[in-house]
Parts: sequence; structure tokens; C-alpha cells
Amino acid sequence: MDEINIRFATEDDWAAIAEAEAMCFPESERAEGAAIKERLAKFADCFLLLFCGGRLAAYIDGAASDRRDLTDDMFSSADCHDENGRWQFVYGLGVVPDFRGRDFAGTLVRGFCDLAKRRKKLGVVLTCKPKLVPFYSKFGFKDEGVCPSSHGGAVWHQMRMTF
Repeated sequence: MDEINIRFATEDDWAAIAEAEAMCFPESERAEGAAIKERLAKFADCFLLLFCGGRLAAYIDGAASDRRDLTDDMFSSADCHDENGRWQFVYGLGVVPDFRGRDFAGTLVRGFCDLAKRRKKLGVVLTCKPKLVPFYSKFGFKDEGVCPSSHGGAVWHQMRMTF
């Protein structure tokens, strides 16, 4: 059994995260290297990385903000991050294809929500495609319906977990 290790990201992790992002998301939805570097410079402590056997297997990231809803502009600029923001947002959750089917996504969702609770956030907000609503619901997220986001040209549901 490979050793599992979860840690915060550092700015040096940008290339590995960008590579994983490219494997997990279509081009229209993924964050490119420059955006990942900007996010890491502003909120590396809002990235959880899961390593399996020394390889990056999965990650979750997102900014904190006083905004109530996740909007498209939040994906394009790390400036919206406020470490004292009342809400923790999820920008991305990805599991590298070779590591799927091991509940790494669930492990990171639970860990990210626990981190937000410890940081005294009001809750966690994310957007997902309709097919993922049941996945996030099982962790306690409530579906708020289709949101106005047009990120990557897709239809998104906003989901919220309130503590």
C-alpha cells in the first residue's frame, strides 16, 4: 500500500498542480500555470495536496472571501482572497486519473471543510456540474440551484455547506 500524505501547497508546487489540473479539467475550465502561481502567492494555505507514493494524486483549492456567492471573476484573479473572509470557496477539486476510485476526492473535501471550520468560516461554497450534485450532497452541501456562472461555457450548480 502506498503511503498517503496530505499537506498545504507551497509556491514550489505550481508546476505539479498545473500538470494535475490539465489532466483533470478541460482547457476551457482549468487554471493555467500563471493563475496557479498567483493563487499560491496569495493563498497557498488554501490548497490541500494529497500525495500517494510520493506523487501528487489529488488537490483542492479556493479562496476565502466575504462574498456570499462564487462568481466567474473569482477564478481569474487571486485578489478576491481575504484570509479573514467569512466564506471558504472551492475553485477546484481534482484527482489525477491514475488515482481515481480511492476516495481521495472525499478525503480532501472532508479535510477542506474541517479546515474551514477550524478557521471559523461560516461555511464552504462551491460550484459543480449537475452530475456532481449527489457527490457533494453526501458531505452535507445543499444545492442552491443553477448559478449565473458561465465558467468554461458549462452549466454550474452552486452548493453550500453552512456550519
